[in-house]
Amino acid sequence: MEQTEREAKHRLIDIRCTTCGAPANYDIKTRMYHCRYCGSSVGIKETLEAHRSFRAIQREKMNAAIDRYQLQKACCTGCGAEVIFDKGDALASCAFCGRALVRDEYLSVDTIPEFIIPFTVTNEEARDLLLGWCSRNAGKPEAKALMNKAQELKGCYLPYELVRGPVDCKVWRIEGGSVYECGGFVDGVFVNCSKKLDNLLLDAMEPYNYDELAEFDFAYVAGHQVKVADITADELTKRINQEVGESYTPVIQKTLEAKAVSVSADSSGILRLPVLLPVYYLAFDGYMAAVNGQTGKVSVRAIKESHYYILPWWLKAILAAVGGTGIVALGMHLLGAERGMILVTAACLGVVLLIVMLAAYSDNLQNHFRVERSRKIFTSKGGPYVRANGVLTQSAQELVRPATEPMFFMNIDGARTPVELRFTSFARMSRMLIRAVVVLFLPVIIALFLNGFNFQQLALGGSAVWFCIFVPVIPVYLIKFGRIDLYDNPWVYFFDEKGRKKRYKPQRENAIPKGKIVKTVLISLIKPPICFAVWFGIASFFVMCYLTAFGFD
Repeated sequence: MEQTEREAKHRLIDIRCTTCGAPANYDIKTRMYHCRYCGSSVGIKETLEAHRSFRAIQREKMNAAIDRYQLQKACCTGCGAEVIFDKGDALASCAFCGRALVRDEYLSVDTIPEFIIPFTVTNEEARDLLLGWCSRNAGKPEAKALMNKAQELKGCYLPYELVRGPVDCKVWRIEGGSVYECGGFVDGVFVNCSKKLDNLLLDAMEPYNYDELAEFDFAYVAGHQVKVADITADELTKRINQEVGESYTPVIQKTLEAKAVSVSADSSGILRLPVLLPVYYLAFDGYMAAVNGQTGKVSVRAIKESHYYILPWWLKAILAAVGGTGIVALGMHLLGAERGMILVTAACLGVVLLIVMLAAYSDNLQNHFRVERSRKIFTSKGGPYVRANGVLTQSAQELVRPATEPMFFMNIDGARTPVELRFTSFARMSRMLIRAVVVLFLPVIIALFLNGFNFQQLALGGSAVWFCIFVPVIPVYLIKFGRIDLYDNPWVYFFDEKGRKKRYKPQRENAIPKGKIVKTVLISLIKPPICFAVWFGIASFFVMCYLTAFGFD
């Protein structure tokens, strides 16, 4: 019964089966909508065409009702916002900047979206919610200023687009690595269509519950201003792709095991539904606040800008090396080490750490010194406000945006196949560390075989040259080249026809053929003058192993 009621509420944005008319669910693997009742499939293009027909019918209803209303348009003399209002409504100032509004000509219905989420919270209740936030945050300068201006909070319907449908993304780590393809389904993402309003402020008061989406009726806007969308179609598409990408960013960050990721989304196949959303807005002297007209969530923009300093990559490396060396030197001092020993150790360690950190941070060569500015957004806590028996009460359960986890794809044997990616698994990390330890202590390991594992006879000084070379090289390898190998060549798993999980081992494009490796080794051993250096290195290595095994006596 509950599922039937939910489907009825979603009738405006559901994709319907062309055969039986039941709701169809999207399958990310096949890129088709499938009906769970009759088994039929519906393509993305067919669903978009059916939705356009549905919107045309709703537009005809609005045109038939326009004769009963006389709508006017007003333009703000300050921020340039255009708002729509009923001819009988009083109108004096802009809800977004407080400047005067100039009445304009009568407006046709073409500017108004066909769908709306009505106000649930009254103007008085919205002011109380804003004042409540101010009381709980009395120490903030924003709270003190808003407390005196809360009576000027005004309700307005803002233009949005409700985004719902399939989306394809190209994703990659900003610090480097391969580009991966993933597909998903966004459900209930609202995209602001106002150019000059603070998008972060409006995003912070979301989400909305689109279960209450309704067909537009002029009765809903009585007594409220209706803002007109003022961004171009290209700007709107760009904003939709950006917000759709941001909705998937947390999952992609987890999959790629990196915070700095880039997401390029393609939303050409999604359902875009223009809607009006209820908002209470207040702006004056740089202060901005918004109250969600449906859920009562409050968002407030900080009056002061926050500054973030981006340092050049080489400066980060130097600071990290100095900091690490300083910590070691301080620890030795606290343990009572002599001053000379501290200086020698710090000098050697500083050189090694500098080499390691320069290798680590060189992935961000594009980073230059700059200052980024932004403003914090403060929000109220708790779930949405709902009306029960005429009283507005806050729900204990928070309203969250619905999200479908994206699925990654790769071309396997000419077919687009869903895959699971793994980067820093325990097995891979263990294998890499074991290799590094073996290379670092290779002379010592060989020396133990030579002296019959007589640890007391070992003379580590015999491998001093080897350690001087590989102590800085090994961390550089792990941080630089080892990490690149992990992120460029993840372990890929897929499911075969019988549902068994298998690992796919793609052929590396830059892999060197084994025959070429053998040929290069043989040339190095027999062709002068290269062979002289190679044999000298081999002889030196075995002398090093011998001295490590039996000492210098």
